[in-house]
Amino acid sequence: MKCTRNSSAGRRYTYRVLIAMAFYFVFLVADVWIFRHYHPAAGLTWLLAILPALPILGVLVAVGLYLAEVKDEFRRTIMVQSMLWSMGGTLAVTTVWGFLESFAQARHIEWIWVFPIFCVFVPISSVVVGWKYR
Repeated sequence: MKCTRNSSAGRRYTYRVLIAMAFYFVFLVADVWIFRHYHPAAGLTWLLAILPALPILGVLVAVGLYLAEVKDEFRRTIMVQSMLWSMGGTLAVTTVWGFLESFAQARHIEWIWVFPIFCVFVPISSVVVGWKYR
């Protein structure tokens, strides 16, 4: 998402996203290591499985806070449009792939890939939306 780090809202957004992604990396690596070496009990598996998803929620909160804090309406508009196009791209890819799985025996894709697919669409849509306003 295109937000300037020169503004205080942009700096806070960048900081929040970097912190959330650092936690995501740490939680994911810890989960993989724990599950490979210790095979935790049933109740703990649920907690550990949810742990890496929490920072992703943190990224979504960071986006919402940025949209609330940014003073520049143009930047807010570009970010909102980029997010909408990214959601549309993600929905299109996952829907098409779901039909391919159902009817064409395509390989199953796990749900954990939905957010990374969205993240691929964000910079693409930001560039395209930015071009629109050149």
